[in-house]
Amino acid sequence: MFDLVNRRKRIVQVILGLAVLPFLFWGVESYRDMSGDSYVAIVEGEEIPRREYEQALRDHHERMRAMLGANFDSAMLDTFEVRNSVLERLIQQRLLYREAVNNGFVVLDSQLAKTIRDIPAFQKDNKFSKQQYEELLQAQGLTPLIFESRVRQELLLQQLLDGYSENGFAPKTIAENVRYLSEVQREINQLKIEPEQFLAQMEPEEADINNYYEQHKTDFDLPERVRIEYLVLSLDAVAQNETVTDEAISNYFAEHKDEFSQPEERKASHILISVSSDTSEDEKKIAREKAEKILERVKQNPEDFSEIAKENSDDPGSASRGGDLGFFGRGVMVKSFEDKIFAMQLDEISDIVETDFGMHIIKLTDIKEENKKTLEEVRQQIENKLKLQMVEGIFGEVVEDFNNVVYEQNDSLKPAAEKFELTIQQSDWISKGSKDLPLFLNTKLLAAIFSDNTISDGQNTEAIEVKPDTFVSARVIEHKPSTAQSLEVVKDEIVTILKKEMAEAKAVEAGEEKLMRLQRGDNIDEEWMEAKQVSYMQSQGLEHETLRSIFRVQPTALPFYIGKVNPKGGYNLIRINKIIEPQLSDEEKIDNFRRQLQQMIAQEELSSYLFALRTQYDVKIKQDNF
Repeated sequence: MFDLVNRRKRIVQVILGLAVLPFLFWGVESYRDMSGDSYVAIVEGEEIPRREYEQALRDHHERMRAMLGANFDSAMLDTFEVRNSVLERLIQQRLLYREAVNNGFVVLDSQLAKTIRDIPAFQKDNKFSKQQYEELLQAQGLTPLIFESRVRQELLLQQLLDGYSENGFAPKTIAENVRYLSEVQREINQLKIEPEQFLAQMEPEEADINNYYEQHKTDFDLPERVRIEYLVLSLDAVAQNETVTDEAISNYFAEHKDEFSQPEERKASHILISVSSDTSEDEKKIAREKAEKILERVKQNPEDFSEIAKENSDDPGSASRGGDLGFFGRGVMVKSFEDKIFAMQLDEISDIVETDFGMHIIKLTDIKEENKKTLEEVRQQIENKLKLQMVEGIFGEVVEDFNNVVYEQNDSLKPAAEKFELTIQQSDWISKGSKDLPLFLNTKLLAAIFSDNTISDGQNTEAIEVKPDTFVSARVIEHKPSTAQSLEVVKDEIVTILKKEMAEAKAVEAGEEKLMRLQRGDNIDEEWMEAKQVSYMQSQGLEHETLRSIFRVQPTALPFYIGKVNPKGGYNLIRINKIIEPQLSDEEKIDNFRRQLQQMIAQEELSSYLFALRTQYDVKIKQDNF
């Protein structure tokens, strides 16, 4: 959003006020003294305990739940990518800490004390309260020593990272060139030569079919397959056996009403005339006069707000969208900006609103009213939550007991099913690459199912966690080894593949022939698609390589023709009709863009530095735990 330029000035406040404090209560030190704890990775000989990793996962889930509210879906976070990113952050923290120490960074006691005094959670009447500080730490099971050690570590890391985040440099000439490339447009027409129009004409020879089969025989093998029976033990399943009283549900609703309401959200657009904090009063006056002229134009033509924003706004994040900032609730924008928006009427246009970022002209475009749910609407949700709370503390013991039963009585799942009131389920045929059942995407479970013990001896697998708080034990009931398929069986499939390849080659041949004629000045009897304007910022659905080809050429005369093989098959003919030069930008806009570019360069340098650290130190990930 429009605060991107100055976001860095408040990074310490954000990190310490929002992120560090919760992490301190559940961070690394909470696990240091847990002897015998398994680990997920080792960084230069230092283990990252599995319990620390699992807590970091839970913290990540809770942050996303708080951000998304009713739209939160835990399933979208239960992916390898999310789990891997959480682990990588823990690894990154340790690498950065080692670097900071090795490079001699220190945090003065006075700096540490000031940082802690400034954390709002420890303040009473806007002043640091030692009593509140100690009580809050004690309530979280922390000592001041552990807490202060963690804050010192965060400050140490910040010193190390500041050297990168504060020193990005982008020459003015580079900024001007990048801005030009991002705004210059070309008007084009497309003509797509699709393979489908040649498909019916294609007929592969018998020799080609035989050759393809011989060269790709193993591609048509039927993979090793099994049918299994299995049990699923989950926190949810255990919780459903619990009973919650109506009184408990009512009490929870009364104490957590805010949890079941969607706060009011507003949608707004704005025009920003950027003014930095160190701008002189004369320059601020000039900026205000510019804003006032734009405001007068907007009030005379309110329906043109979007176009005026595209032409005049200094906010690179929203200007291209006509100033649209989307929906947001309270606490997202800076206070003066937010207060104004939540005091406006629908479709109202504000006077000039001044913030740390400059002068804003705001239009309120939509309102989502606050939505408060009744007890009956959320009764089931509360009941499920209370049931989960009742069993969370004992679930680890239940899992251990479940694992013992399927291991000790490993020739049948029936004893475990009876003891834990679970239903034995059966699968259809599955292979190692099967994607039909989400539970069996887990590589560790698949490896256990296809192991010799499970197939040959008919033993139960151990209880394997396939997603957070969900465990599966399986047993093979039927097995088929990998088998080859004859040419007669797969011939139709091969014919389909070859016809498609032939049609794609024919489409490219036809496209190149038409391009040659166009470049020679001949006319072709084809209907071009509707003209559209494209740029690097607005690709209009073009593939990246096609877009690059359009802007790489420097036409000596228009129209100009180019062609590109479509990565999805076929051929694209492009007619460049017009080059639309961007309007000249004023110096202030160029400086603003250069600051954005500097920030991007700093981020890239930091990413490269972190990548180099990752290769410099010895990092081992324990894949079976991870």
